[in-house]
Amino acid sequence: MQLETTRFGNVEIDDNRVITFPSGMLGFSSYTKFVLLQPDEQGVFFWLQSTETPDLAFVVTDPALWIPDYKANIRREQMEDLGLTEIGDAQVLVVVNKREDVLSANLQGPLVVNVSGRAGMQLVLADKKWSTRYELLRVAEAKAAISA
Repeated sequence: MQLETTRFGNVEIDDNRVITFPSGMLGFSSYTKFVLLQPDEQGVFFWLQSTETPDLAFVVTDPALWIPDYKANIRREQMEDLGLTEIGDAQVLVVVNKREDVLSANLQGPLVVNVSGRAGMQLVLADKKWSTRYELLRVAEAKAAISA
């Protein structure tokens, strides 16, 4: 399928890559179909792009790359809704936000995706251990490190 995006222009996407979020995402419940775009091979950030509107996309990352002990607790009925029999069949992602020079991750609202079934769900974790603004890095520091 041809996918129109505001960030990457028109992109050719295999229909098998579409991830369905039956309930949408928090604040965007009317948009249920997304694809994961990888801007470069070495990157740790991806774009979760809506297939229904070109201007809706979220930067996401794998929280395990940043916080090795991060766990998204998922209830049995949520696993069933996603068609999961084992949590190991899921990919967990978190939405990344930029505020001033800080990139932060929403660890309280992780996305869980059934990799083979292409179904996704945004969880709302009750565990206050995780923040909605967990600092991943400061952009200014990253620029300095690259030039060093």
